[in-house]
Amino acid sequence: MHLPRQRGPLHHLPDTPEAYDAVLADVVEQALARLMPAGNLEHPDCVDDIGDTSLGVTSLLALAHQRTKDPRLPEAVLRSLRFHLRERVYTEDNPGYPNLKVRKSGFPYARYVLEPGAHPIGDWPSTVWALLQLVNVLDVTDGLIDDELRAELAELGRGYWRWLTEATFFNPQEAGNQAIGCVVGGLMLAGHLPAEEAEAVRKRALSLYADEIRAHRVRDRGALLPPEHGGAYDNNYGPISLSFLAQAHRVSGEDVFAEDGDTLARYIDARLTTGGFDIGGPRYSEQHSGFESVLGLRYFGRRIGADIGRYRGDTGWGRHAVKPDGGIDGHFAFMLVWQIQDTKPWHRTPSEKPSRHQLRAGSVSVAFDSRMTPSLVEAAGTYVLPAAVNRQHGFGPVVDGFLLCRPMGEVRVRDVRAEGLAAKLVTKPVVGRDHVLRHVRSLYVTDGTSLWLTVAVEKLPGTPYLLAGLPYAADDGDRVRRVATAEVTAAGELRLTHPESDRPDHFDARAETTQELAAFALAADPRGYGNPDEGWSHLVASTALEAGPAPGAPEDLHVFAVRYGGQGPFAPEFEQTRDGLAVRAESFTALIGEPDGDATGDPPLTLHA
Repeated sequence: MHLPRQRGPLHHLPDTPEAYDAVLADVVEQALARLMPAGNLEHPDCVDDIGDTSLGVTSLLALAHQRTKDPRLPEAVLRSLRFHLRERVYTEDNPGYPNLKVRKSGFPYARYVLEPGAHPIGDWPSTVWALLQLVNVLDVTDGLIDDELRAELAELGRGYWRWLTEATFFNPQEAGNQAIGCVVGGLMLAGHLPAEEAEAVRKRALSLYADEIRAHRVRDRGALLPPEHGGAYDNNYGPISLSFLAQAHRVSGEDVFAEDGDTLARYIDARLTTGGFDIGGPRYSEQHSGFESVLGLRYFGRRIGADIGRYRGDTGWGRHAVKPDGGIDGHFAFMLVWQIQDTKPWHRTPSEKPSRHQLRAGSVSVAFDSRMTPSLVEAAGTYVLPAAVNRQHGFGPVVDGFLLCRPMGEVRVRDVRAEGLAAKLVTKPVVGRDHVLRHVRSLYVTDGTSLWLTVAVEKLPGTPYLLAGLPYAADDGDRVRRVATAEVTAAGELRLTHPESDRPDHFDARAETTQELAAFALAADPRGYGNPDEGWSHLVASTALEAGPAPGAPEDLHVFAVRYGGQGPFAPEFEQTRDGLAVRAESFTALIGEPDGDATGDPPLTLHA
């Protein structure tokens, strides 16, 4: 079983001018074959997300004409523009739309579905998208449309902008990508208005960004991010927000968009595994965007010097939106226009700057959450998620069913690179059910092929074990495949356990379901509206790797040691010295400093091959 939308890294798609011309040539042939006598360019099966789709295809035809001067295209562009103006512009309020501030404004808007009152909640983003398709048409039709039609389109753009910013509440779905897209629409529209009006629209767009988006950023993993459907980041929409920030910076030159895009890009870099896999979000856990993300990942990857194009997108949407039969859908076409216009290349090498929330070398990576607990481990081509026990999620020692990974104080982090090795020491103060404060020291070491995890903690009662993750997926070339095992070795006893219950809040990795579907089943609202991250937090138990204490540990410590990936014997040795805990494994020697730390309170770490 493959995850349906976790496919190849987006920077694998050819992005030469010739490749994009081939994409546009295919769009042209599909569109000309589809063009209805009335000028409609919508896919025959299009029902929702319909308000901008014909106009989106029109913008691609106009761009193709700008590049090729194909004589078949002027008439198609004009007919399809007239269709949009005649059939897809609404000025009467949609029955049941809940977000209006002004009734009967008469301002034009685009509908999510055409039937009055059928599904009005999507009209705000549909109007943002229609505005963006419209300004792209205005940008690429010099010499193609006459002044009268150009003035009519500019007037429609004014109306869309006023409906979005005056007649309705701004950003009613709390979706950062939609909100930044609206700002971009205003900034681009200003380029087609008289100077005084243009300045007013530009000023309004910038104030909306400052007051309605930037002022409400959410902190996650040390970064302030534009909120997405009530959460900090969504794997489908976060990179789309990055693309909107890129376009905002391209058209405005305002530093704030570059600064916020850099922050989001570095955050994405830290989240992503080396293989480009990621999971989690308040709208979708695994539904990844495709071509909609290319502009932002490419633009900001160059700015921060990181290979964030490794992001595994939905390459089924690698060029443009498509319906199940593969036919073009104009939804999001503006993103294809922008990525074609931005001709700078991908940055393809990893950033060399250490990141607090990531350890990465070769084919191995660990992404850490805000508590500095791994959110995703990658080694030997396998992706391991935090496991769940008694509603507690993470990696760490477990005693009497209590997981010791939630910090009760400052988490100290030390990064070291030496002799072809990369290591991160994470020291957490934790409190168990016995109310005793202990220090969990977790050392992650990799040579780029294997990952060694050594966890030391003051002596625990009972029979503790290390919760070492939930095997979930593996690289399968251009796809990601569901798995239920991983290549893991432990110094002590190693068990792979599975829940005994088939209740929805127990996740068995052997079952043919995905994390996203399981998370939606536990969410409070229906799929597509619920929060899968919140749903997944209700998970009681999961498949789990459990490692017993390693032999030979000092008497006053419990030490656990596992290796992800790698072949051959694994028999690490431990020695308590005056300076800390010495760890000797087959590929490295490390000295983990005492929890009290050095003069600044940070536990030292030394590392040798």
